[in-house]
Amino acid sequence: MLFLKLFRESILFAINALIVNKLRTFLSLLGISIGIFTIITVFTFVDYIEFSVQSSVQKLGNDVVYVQKWPWAFGSDYPWWKYFNRANPSYKDYEELNRRVDAEKVKAMAFEIDITGKTIKYRSNSVENTNITAASHDFADVRTMEFEKGRYFTFNESRSGRNYVIIGSNVATALFGTADPIGKDVKILGRKLKVIGVVKKEGEDILGNSMDNQALIPINYARNLVDVRADRYQPFIMVKAQDGVTLPEINDEIRNHLRSIRRISPREEDDFALNQSSILSIQMESLFGVVNVAGWIIGGFSILVGGFGIANIMFVSVKERTNVIGIQKSLGAKNYFILLQFLFESIVLCLMGGGIGLFMVWIVTIIANLMDFALFLSLGNIILGLGVSVVIGLVSGYLPAQSAANLDPVEAIRAK
Repeated sequence: MLFLKLFRESILFAINALIVNKLRTFLSLLGISIGIFTIITVFTFVDYIEFSVQSSVQKLGNDVVYVQKWPWAFGSDYPWWKYFNRANPSYKDYEELNRRVDAEKVKAMAFEIDITGKTIKYRSNSVENTNITAASHDFADVRTMEFEKGRYFTFNESRSGRNYVIIGSNVATALFGTADPIGKDVKILGRKLKVIGVVKKEGEDILGNSMDNQALIPINYARNLVDVRADRYQPFIMVKAQDGVTLPEINDEIRNHLRSIRRISPREEDDFALNQSSILSIQMESLFGVVNVAGWIIGGFSILVGGFGIANIMFVSVKERTNVIGIQKSLGAKNYFILLQFLFESIVLCLMGGGIGLFMVWIVTIIANLMDFALFLSLGNIILGLGVSVVIGLVSGYLPAQSAANLDPVEAIRAK
């Protein structure tokens, strides 16, 4: 009950400080508010980016290994010259690897190329800068696809290279509007292809992965139109692990067989890269760490200024209430009672500033969502913002509270 009474009186004193010294208190709270706003806004954006990256990683598959020419890596020390002359994974590599791997370890394997910047036409309608994905039949087993209309290729259609195409939701809308695309002929790469499926709308993630603006054709059809070995099409092989099989096991399986296929001697390095989604996660985690530190540094300066402002308010409050403190102590109030009284007041003032900062972040998230930018203020960030406010209140209010607690009651009563 004593703590509740102290807290209630502290809230009243803090409100009184706001009423009596509006400008001084407002300027002091402004520093806390801006600091909390800066830090929590940075963390909110980081949460959004992390969520987007995790969604991207899930689409890539946490049980899929990508056999490619270039390894996934970042940084200024990336030895690109080392990988430049490597050969891309070929369709022959895919066929031989698919024949050799252990079926108890590998669930599915697909070969894919990306033909970018192409135009898809249907009568007078066209969609430019579309990505044409050409893949082997197991593509749907490696990458999850949900259909809005139609179906996937049959095995015989994929193997024979039928002139069939599956299009994304945005492509279907742009070409056909509300009409049913199934069975219609579109023109791609100067050839007519029949639409047999429309992929359900996915939305583009942070890495730009989405079937919405793409078209999928059988790799055996694409082989008649383009050189699937060409570097500009970035050919690669996707290998999906069986349930319960770890990626290191799959890596070893692929590496051993592919080295044999390419006749790489034991002393030579791999001339291919085995990439997986966890590589991106690790790289992004280090980036998030830097961004978080930057947020603390930028917001820390504002909080420091605000903390000095709160301390100044509390020293002034002690001076203005010296006579009251003397009366309280003469009536038997202990030092800790006076100390807690001013500490609570300082904490309440900082919580007010922190609350204003969090409210500003909430406004930003509302505006962002109205602009289709899915920011969210998490409970963890709210608790962090309020927790930082409490800590600043304790730190900035301790010295003024200590000075009030140590006042001599006789001298304090005589003070004017």
